[in-house]
Amino acid sequence: MFNENTIVGKRMNLLVTIFTIVLILFVASMTVNSFSGRGHAHGGALSEDQNTISVSGKGEIIAIPDIATVTFSVVEQADTVVDAQNKSTTKMNTALSVLKAQGVENKDIKTTDYNAYPRYEYQNQICTQYSCPPSGNQKIIGYEVSQSVAVKIRKIEDAGKILGAIGETGVSNISGLNFEVDNQDAKTREARKLAIDDARTQAKKLASDLGVRLGDIMSFNESGNYPIPMYYAKDITMEMGGVGGSAPQLPAGESKVTSNVTIVYEIK
Repeated sequence: MFNENTIVGKRMNLLVTIFTIVLILFVASMTVNSFSGRGHAHGGALSEDQNTISVSGKGEIIAIPDIATVTFSVVEQADTVVDAQNKSTTKMNTALSVLKAQGVENKDIKTTDYNAYPRYEYQNQICTQYSCPPSGNQKIIGYEVSQSVAVKIRKIEDAGKILGAIGETGVSNISGLNFEVDNQDAKTREARKLAIDDARTQAKKLASDLGVRLGDIMSFNESGNYPIPMYYAKDITMEMGGVGGSAPQLPAGESKVTSNVTIVYEIK
């Protein structure tokens, strides 16, 4: 007859043996999978590297601004909304007439903002040593009307003269004179084409050196620096009812449009 200790010992040995076998099988399985996965990834990377080449190209052109844009405002106050609107309309019409006399077309004149709102005053109460009355109520003392107009000047050599003429009408302020390229998309396409031609030339040279033939384009990427508006006379403030100064000299300058492309070709 086996004693109880002998039976317990045999059961423990059996459990240890089973656990050891399972552990060995698990480790073996992980090792096989690891080798299999690494071999597959390595083969894929080699295949990709051997079948494509990547080239870069750069295109650059000089963009000379061909338009100028400016914004001006008229602000008028009166006891009633109607009176404030009439005063604003009269002064704005004068400014618009001057613009048209300077050769600016209607399509290049656009209202960007129009506001009419009341002006308030608070009636303050005097405090005594015994009490302090509540804050005074609002009281409407008049109305203010403001209108802003954006103008596109196609003859940029006339920009200074037009600014001076607008100022002489007594507008409230003139701001944000910008020199820009009117058709920026065309300049961007021009720079991009130069960059693509440069990349294609580099690809042909590289393929010749490697002794391979170019196939289809696998990917294309572009980045670059595109022209932004150039700002002058950012905030010219006129006294209401006053006159503008002499026409300022406003150089338009120039800017570069740059395109950088990267093209990945299939090789055969």
